[in-house]
Amino acid sequence: MSQLAERHDTYRAAFDGLQRDTPPAVADLRERGFARFADLGFPTTSLERWRFTNVRAIANGDFTLADPAASSTVEASAVAPYELRGVDGPQVVFVDGHFSAALSRTDALPAGVDVGSLADTLRRHPDSITPYLGRLARFDDQAFTALNTALIQDGAVVRIPDHAVVETPLHLLFLSTSVDQRMSHPRVLVIVGENAQARIVESYAGLGAARYFTNTVTEVSVHDSAVVDHYKLIRDSVQAFHVGSMHVRLGRSATFSSHSISLGGALVSNDVWAELAGEGGECTLNGLYLVNARRLVDNHTTIQHAQPRCASHELYKGILDDEARAVFNGKIVVAIDAQKTDAKQTNKALLLSEDAQINTKPELEIFADDVKCTHGATVGQLDDDALFYLRARGLAHEQARNILIHAFASDLLQRIAVEPVRAQLDALLLQQLPGLGGGAFYEQSD
Repeated sequence: MSQLAERHDTYRAAFDGLQRDTPPAVADLRERGFARFADLGFPTTSLERWRFTNVRAIANGDFTLADPAASSTVEASAVAPYELRGVDGPQVVFVDGHFSAALSRTDALPAGVDVGSLADTLRRHPDSITPYLGRLARFDDQAFTALNTALIQDGAVVRIPDHAVVETPLHLLFLSTSVDQRMSHPRVLVIVGENAQARIVESYAGLGAARYFTNTVTEVSVHDSAVVDHYKLIRDSVQAFHVGSMHVRLGRSATFSSHSISLGGALVSNDVWAELAGEGGECTLNGLYLVNARRLVDNHTTIQHAQPRCASHELYKGILDDEARAVFNGKIVVAIDAQKTDAKQTNKALLLSEDAQINTKPELEIFADDVKCTHGATVGQLDDDALFYLRARGLAHEQARNILIHAFASDLLQRIAVEPVRAQLDALLLQQLPGLGGGAFYEQSD
């Protein structure tokens, strides 16, 4: 039996084990997810989407699901470094993909707002979420999404009723323990009612330097006139693999903003699909990533303008050192009826080493004629004149270099509306700058 066939049997065994105890509400969804994953297999570089990102290390990895009891071995002191400092709001913690009631706090929520465990909701109130679960995250040609769907165990559910305003950020914290070869497939479901407002922070972190695999899917339904500000912060182990996708649907006059920050992981892949399904919607996608050694960060985004008078704004920035690699592919699709569309997309990369590399591909597909759409990509190095200017004023080379790097990233950080989150990310950025030359070794196989 080939190695890949053995790995397939491992996933089949994991699926069969879960399916025996699965809630009836998701049994069929899981079955369809695994059937599709079995047909697709792990993607290869022969596929256009994965042409520059080789996931052979994941496909060949001997990953196993964690025991739900693992969450009881994690103490609150281990969680503290990953909390949102200065934010005394709801925090839902998952350890190796499983909800931890002992580490979570969900008090002081506004009336009608529900933040909790997906597994618990499926057991107790399945009808409240099954109309939404799996409706946005299509997996016809997405193997990792299909695998996540097949192995749904737990994750977060956020439900904001009509007209509710949640001023304090809701923190969904996913932690991976320091055990090698573990995998988790968290599912996040966010439902925001009409005229409601919410800020959601989705964090992923490793408690050690383990080599693990996180495969996450987030579905966000933003109803008419609702406002959602979403953050995704990746601080995984530099030996770990993180594959994530977010699927968003906006109603009429809805507003959605996303801020994706990648600071860890050996291989990180982030996909975002956003559909402006109602007239007058607005979508903003921002991203920042720091990558060094032989690590890789891959960002793919698709914004679909399906209705008229919608706007989208997108800015992704990357900082690469050593032999790091990055991929950015951003697509804006304007349907034939989406007149008066206003869309702008920008990707900028800063290469700190001659061996660093980025493959960037902005795309526009426009089928309407009354639109205003722009896109662009720039790749460059630190400005020698600016570096000389700072050094001439007494700064050491490393100090001058870090000031310029920080300035490159700061305008994106300033777009983060939650001050404690912005301050914490700024501090993390400053911590990483002196050590950009170190990090994990990750070999991309041809």
